[in-house]
Amino acid sequence: MGEFADKLAAKPLSYQRAYLGRLLPNYVKSGNLEKYYQKLTDFNFLMAKIQHPEFGVQALIDDFNLVDDSEALTHPEYNPEKAKALDLIQATLWMSADILDRDKTKLAEQLLGRLLYFEMPQIQAMLEVAKQWKAAPWLRPLTPCLTPPRRGLLRTLKGHNNSVNAVAVTEDGKRAISGSDDNTLKVWDLTTGKEEFTLKGHRNSVNAVAVTEDGKRAISGSTDKTIKVWDLTTRKEQFTLKGHSYSVYAVAVTEDGKQAISGSFDKTIKVWDLTTGKEEFTLEGHSYSVNAVAVAEDGKRAISGSLDKTLKVWDLTTGNEQFTLKGHSYLVNSVAVTEDGKRAISGSWDKTLKVWDLTTGKQLFTLEGYGYLVNAVAVTADAKRAISGSWDNTLKVWDLTTGKKLFNLEGHSKSVYAVAVTEDGKQAISGSDDKTIKVWDLTTGKEQFTLKGHSNSVNAVAVTENGKLAISGSWDNTLKVWDLTTGKEQFTLEGHSNSVNAVAVTEDGKLAISGSADNTLKVWDLTTGKQQFTLEAHSNSVNAVAVTADGKLAISGSDDNTLKVWDLSSGNNVIASFTCKSSITCCAVAPDRLTVVAGDESGRVYFLRLEGIAEYLEKGMT
Repeated sequence: MGEFADKLAAKPLSYQRAYLGRLLPNYVKSGNLEKYYQKLTDFNFLMAKIQHPEFGVQALIDDFNLVDDSEALTHPEYNPEKAKALDLIQATLWMSADILDRDKTKLAEQLLGRLLYFEMPQIQAMLEVAKQWKAAPWLRPLTPCLTPPRRGLLRTLKGHNNSVNAVAVTEDGKRAISGSDDNTLKVWDLTTGKEEFTLKGHRNSVNAVAVTEDGKRAISGSTDKTIKVWDLTTRKEQFTLKGHSYSVYAVAVTEDGKQAISGSFDKTIKVWDLTTGKEEFTLEGHSYSVNAVAVAEDGKRAISGSLDKTLKVWDLTTGNEQFTLKGHSYLVNSVAVTEDGKRAISGSWDKTLKVWDLTTGKQLFTLEGYGYLVNAVAVTADAKRAISGSWDNTLKVWDLTTGKKLFNLEGHSKSVYAVAVTEDGKQAISGSDDKTIKVWDLTTGKEQFTLKGHSNSVNAVAVTENGKLAISGSWDNTLKVWDLTTGKEQFTLEGHSNSVNAVAVTEDGKLAISGSADNTLKVWDLTTGKQQFTLEAHSNSVNAVAVTADGKLAISGSDDNTLKVWDLSSGNNVIASFTCKSSITCCAVAPDRLTVVAGDESGRVYFLRLEGIAEYLEKGMT
């Protein structure tokens, strides 16, 4: 925990309470601003305070408010850079409060994941100390991968009984209007944080809200296909605008308050006269749902955003489209790490692969050439070639030195979902929606043979290091073990109650680990073909599995947004967990067994380091 924390922990709780509770107020009272700054950038002090049973996260957050901003400006020890550092740390604690309330050991993870973006010396010094925390195993972010702090949270407004989908603020900043899946809008006083009143009338979710510049009217869009105009003075509905044939997902209002613009799942934008309540005209051009709408300050142009990955700019005078803006990407679906642990290769639904430097966390180059989504990627042991699989039914072999495509592997009749490569780099094994596994000769680029036996799509495949066995996982809920010399099935592994999404195999080829849509992982003995045990802790489908080179640890990624690290020697034991932005779609672990790379559904790539593992394993051995 560090020398400070160890010494403090050795003291009686009464001493700890007095020290942690009075130290900072005494610094402020005596005018010792420099020591106040220093203590609030001391990781060990922060950890001690949130772990004390009488304090916790909120008490620590309040410590950052002990100095009045206006008074601090005239203090001789006032340092604007240090004050900014404290603001960022406090904002991070606000953002992480729910996580830290549940698990105090997440402090180092949250500070690093959110504050590595900032080069300020006070923050970087604190993070250097945080990196050394080893009281328990944890996944240390190597690059900034969590949402960074912006402005501090002022208050939370509670009252809706379902998801809040939209919010608008009046021009004077005194009121907020929110829309929810509970079919209502609520009007809030931003000075007091109190709910003023509720607007009821929609028959389904409220997806969008706008407010006129004078703050007198609100406009809402709903899944019930309507737009409603509300009088915020009388708290009554003025009228309903009907015309869309599907859900309304976006609304905007011109600065003069005379027109409203709505976007819908019916692919159209409609312009409405707010004086008469009549539709003026419809803007057509998007090929998919319109999810966002904005209007220029002069009221002459509207900009719409769509699930077709484009933005369109419209002339509200003529109703004509002016131009389209293109360039959006999509989720990261697969990732592999080179054997030397220096590079990662990620595949995405934006149809590209990217090669990353794991030392710097920087993108090296992009591999382009697919016309469809990239589902899977593997890399040869010498780190010279990558093999990817796609929805276009093909695999591509890439030269990682030049960034060029070497050749295509064609033969599957449906999407390729999984790819693995033998240790010697001579063979690739692919799994497909066509229910087959194919073995490819990477020297000639030819198919060697096809493994048939699954009754549904093959989602995952792994190969033992000696290149003799392949293990495949399928939507038929089973795994199959194949002899790569003969092309024959050896046996079937049964036990999952839903689709098998991921497979990994230990370096010695004795164990396979599978992840499933039944929310579990299973560990299999490849000698006997028997299940050893089940790993249960995820609350949603397991999409990705990796295993360390020594076969002692497994890493899994899930639709519950978490990465979990498992001790395979003790059975169902999670020793570390990391929460990502969205569903984890892929993960890999470097040969050092400490560096973990994962990709999520939002397109974010995470570079993490497993800390405290040596101490954990040492305890387990004694």
